[in-house]
Amino acid sequence: MSNQKLETFQQERLQLNDLVMKYAGLSMKRFYHLDVEVYKEGALPQKTKEMLGLVASLVLRCDDCINYHLIRCTQEGLTDKEFEEVMSIGLIVGGSITIPHLRRAFQGWEELKPPRSI
Repeated sequence: MSNQKLETFQQERLQLNDLVMKYAGLSMKRFYHLDVEVYKEGALPQKTKEMLGLVASLVLRCDDCINYHLIRCTQEGLTDKEFEEVMSIGLIVGGSITIPHLRRAFQGWEELKPPRSI
């Protein structure tokens, strides 16, 4: 996965969310709002919440969700060591069936991570 693919993913996600909101009723809008609210700074920092989202996404084997939380974790300053530990937790909880998603997550991390995180 290249940076261009992740940028395309982000653009497509925004466009598709706009499309969903065009048709969304109150229940769907409330769900989307909850998704935004739960990741805001609170008792847990946003970085921690994004790491939790990344683990859950790996366990659920949702590549779109993994990509989203991978991008957000990068923005929150995740390091290589933190990323590896997060992925280890996801692997132990999700089992070997998560390995294809784990591989793609590491590929995305390699392309997204800031140079300072080594």
